[in-house]
Amino acid sequence: MSQIPPSAEQPSPNTDDSAQQGRPLVAIIVAIAFLMEQLDATIVTTAIPDMARSLQVSAVQMSLAVSAYVLTLAVFIPLSGWCADRFGGRRVFVVALGLFTTGSVLCGLADSFPMLVAMRVLQGLGGAMMTPVGRLILLRSFPRSQLVRAMTYATLPAIIGPVIGPLLGGYLTTALSWRWIFYVNLPFGLLGMALTARFIRDLDAPAPPAFDLWGFVLFGLAVGLVQVSLEGADRLPVAWLAALLLGALVLLGLFWRHSRGRKHPAVDLGLLRERAFGIATLAGGLCRIAMNGPVYLLPLMLQLGLGMSPVQSGALTFLSAVASPVVRVFVGTALRRLGFRTLLLISALACTTSLCTFALIGPHTETAWIAAAIVFYGLVRSTQFMTSNTLAYADIDAQRLSRATSLGGLLQQLTVSFGVSLGAAWLGLFTPHHLMPSLATFHLSFLLLAALPLLALPVFTRLQPHDGAIVSGHLAAPRSDHS
Repeated sequence: MSQIPPSAEQPSPNTDDSAQQGRPLVAIIVAIAFLMEQLDATIVTTAIPDMARSLQVSAVQMSLAVSAYVLTLAVFIPLSGWCADRFGGRRVFVVALGLFTTGSVLCGLADSFPMLVAMRVLQGLGGAMMTPVGRLILLRSFPRSQLVRAMTYATLPAIIGPVIGPLLGGYLTTALSWRWIFYVNLPFGLLGMALTARFIRDLDAPAPPAFDLWGFVLFGLAVGLVQVSLEGADRLPVAWLAALLLGALVLLGLFWRHSRGRKHPAVDLGLLRERAFGIATLAGGLCRIAMNGPVYLLPLMLQLGLGMSPVQSGALTFLSAVASPVVRVFVGTALRRLGFRTLLLISALACTTSLCTFALIGPHTETAWIAAAIVFYGLVRSTQFMTSNTLAYADIDAQRLSRATSLGGLLQQLTVSFGVSLGAAWLGLFTPHHLMPSLATFHLSFLLLAALPLLALPVFTRLQPHDGAIVSGHLAAPRSDHS
């Protein structure tokens, strides 16, 4: 999520009749853009084997087509809010829709793997602007009294997209071609651009502060080097990998030194010193990386390891997203009874258990048991994500909330990219000469992912009973500090 400026936190009341009548349409336009972005994050995974065969690369290498998109999304999120204030939300939103739509069409036309990756980067650049700026448009278009209803439009695509993405991707790949998973964005993108230009108007916003370009470049390069090292773990010499990681650490150190004391840093890493935010973001991030790995590994195992079709694979993997609405019902009660510390510890152990169950799936495993394992994975994943997300912002001061949501959103996107890349790296390391990964290789990759949530357990134990109590309602001693 982008950094929300003061004007976004206090939307203009704008009570004239035309504005009131146009607000639902504004919300629908933004919701369409959100749905496009959410669909694209999941629709590709079921088509990976077909795309790999068409572009004459291995399925392991195709992970770069997923991670390049998500990494670009994460790196450019900090730039989106500043651009909206500098050039106007409507203009930036139209440009973002145009970039995303153009990138989608060019992905479908790609005749080589490098072209596909480059166009996925273009898509990611559009998505990085499209979703955060769309959220700003909603916040600025609706008065406080209607924000809950407005933000419902923003959250529905996040639920619907992952549910229908694998199914739609499997169907289009089987019935038509993998290229249609990208072409499907064209009519929605063109319609969104036309409706935005016609019905969305810019509202007054204060001039933004100077953008921290140097900090943005340092942080982006550091993250990029980490990503390159993960993608090349099965191909690059150890010396090269060590040099890449050392370079990333040096750049992060330079960024930390540069951003200290700055009033408006590109990314406010100082927020990690807040105990609840830091633990939820970093330890929760380990769990996120582990639980995002199956987004890439599971469809591949079902198709390459068990011989399922894209439609069969999509029909099973979509079950993981069905659990999300269920979690929303019981997680509040669980937090009141257990508190953040206990629930996060339990969910981390459940993450490990869930990933281990995927390592038990074999050629003779009943489909019903596979479906049950995927539903369990979805329940655990949603519980962990929702709990750590809520804790991250529970104790943040109001004046730092916008920077916290910006950093939190950025790091969440990075965990998707790192999870996919790490899963692919292990597949590559254990599959010599880029042959087809065996079922045993998938099992070993899942077991290695299962170890990551265990590393988060000691960090979660540092939480105090009162951390997040104001949000959870859990009986606890009064807070004494924010440290």
